[in-house]
Amino acid sequence: MSERITMPALFRRALLAWLTAALAELLLLPREMRGLEGLEGLAGMSLARVLLLAGGLFALLTVLGLFVDTGRAERWGIPAVFAALSACALTASFTWAFLAACGLMLALALVYAALGWEARPEPAAEPRKAHRAWAWVTAGLTAAFFLFVSAWTVGRYESFGSPTYDFGIFSQMFYSMKTTGLPLTTLERDGTLSHFAVHVSPAYYLMLPFYMLFPAPATLQILQAAVIASAVLPLWLLGRQHGLSGVQRTLLCAVLLLYPAFSGGTGYDLHENCFLTPLILWLFYGIDRKNTALTAAAALLTLWVKEDAAVYVAVIGVWLAVKAVLRPREKDVRGLVTGLILLAASLGWFGLVTGYLANSGDGVMTYRYGNFLYDGSDSLFTVVKAVLLCPLKAVYECVDAEKLPYIAMTLLPVLGLPLMTRRFERYILLIPYLLVNLMSDYRYQHDVFFQYSFGSTAFLLYLTVVNAAELEINWQRLLGLAGAAAVSAVFFGSVVVPVAASYPARAVRYHAYYQTIRDALDRIPEDASVSATTFYTAYLSQRPTLYDVRYGSKEHLLETEYIVLRTNAPHEYRKYETGGKENGLENLISLLKAHGYALFAQIEGELEIYRRLG
Repeated sequence: MSERITMPALFRRALLAWLTAALAELLLLPREMRGLEGLEGLAGMSLARVLLLAGGLFALLTVLGLFVDTGRAERWGIPAVFAALSACALTASFTWAFLAACGLMLALALVYAALGWEARPEPAAEPRKAHRAWAWVTAGLTAAFFLFVSAWTVGRYESFGSPTYDFGIFSQMFYSMKTTGLPLTTLERDGTLSHFAVHVSPAYYLMLPFYMLFPAPATLQILQAAVIASAVLPLWLLGRQHGLSGVQRTLLCAVLLLYPAFSGGTGYDLHENCFLTPLILWLFYGIDRKNTALTAAAALLTLWVKEDAAVYVAVIGVWLAVKAVLRPREKDVRGLVTGLILLAASLGWFGLVTGYLANSGDGVMTYRYGNFLYDGSDSLFTVVKAVLLCPLKAVYECVDAEKLPYIAMTLLPVLGLPLMTRRFERYILLIPYLLVNLMSDYRYQHDVFFQYSFGSTAFLLYLTVVNAAELEINWQRLLGLAGAAAVSAVFFGSVVVPVAASYPARAVRYHAYYQTIRDALDRIPEDASVSATTFYTAYLSQRPTLYDVRYGSKEHLLETEYIVLRTNAPHEYRKYETGGKENGLENLISLLKAHGYALFAQIEGELEIYRRLG
């Protein structure tokens, strides 16, 4: 019996046609060009050929489906073609991690082939009340987390562990926002420049009123701790919305607070990405509650975090739209409309801000995806083309050896719950994790101590909530969330705490020593122009003109009234070295004296401050 045309059938045929076309294109390459390590294979492929073949196969399957029932054959065709594609790729570029990734994806395809996707409507949301004690326990955990992050990051600043890039930049930017209302810096690109010419982040203005009450760099570290800790509230509400009990919600929030990529994300000081986790969770909550105002506000604020935050909103929009069309019986018109609006708004905003950055700013940092830019361009569209041409190239890059510890520290603490569903449209929500953290060859994007995990963390935790909520037996939910909290605690205690605790411990232990540095720096007048080495700029940032000695030009260096040099950091002066020797500091001091600078203050073995005479 033939199958009528349905959206699930069209999606299935499109996937099968694409995988078949990708397999054919890979086989057309000479054997020596099939390796996935470089870009030669991608450069030898034809996107037009892939699209034409995929389109033809899709049309053929659709017409054939009008006359005979092809559903079962198509479902089993997907794992069959994927297995052949995997075998071809593994033959050319074998690693055990790549084999495991292909095996996992093949297993998911086999589950789909055997059981199909989960066609039953999603369970109706049944919010559950919780005993007040669990709310208080969660509040206590959140307060402890806030104090932990504050102590870590303030201790880092107080012990002169926060460099120019990026905390010195943001400290000076907030000083400018307080005094002029504009996000100006001189540190970031060696001259007066709006930070929004590098990253468009209006969300920073949400912090400005609090900063104006306590205008100091340490305030920014505490504000970041408060922002990320606030993510507990929408997560708690999401747990209630999806029927989790009080103890289950407390365990869920504990997973978030102990999650290495979340708790460790502040390890490189303040960044705008800290807004992503709470805002994206509020966006999910607004969608699940069908609250238009909350959804719109959360989406808008998410877009204001950074130009690439549009990816998160766009993925949510695609997920909502796909879910609506794949489940026509549920008649989720609201979800379809919301998804399309979110997708259109995010694409529009992304086009607007990237156009601004390209024409008036520094451009988009596409170099972080150099492992996909096979055609010599710097366009993100090339990344999309590369995935269409060779999907296993993306898989191969995601499980590169240096990314395996990151994968372990992001999936094990949630016990793989984001992957445990037969509602396959939910896998769309894994795109930020794959795209932002795993596909890029920029090493900081898959490091739990940098800020690039805040967005994907929200997606992984949301998937944990909805997938755990669909476990039919209550003790399974409890055991799963308790296990996740326990694994998170192990990683937190063994990976995050040793790094975090070292900074406040150092700040306290060597307080007198650091105070002598602060006293010396405080001798520089507040309105004076200064050049300084990287770990002094944050402390000196409350002034309109400040340059980094390492990255600033010689012209700007010699224009400033005071120059602060760290005498025990020879790598800061490499551009002043001559003759292949580590004589950069010596040469720089000679240059300063030749231009009328004299020693103003010093701490033996630590710093020297020079002042321009006359």
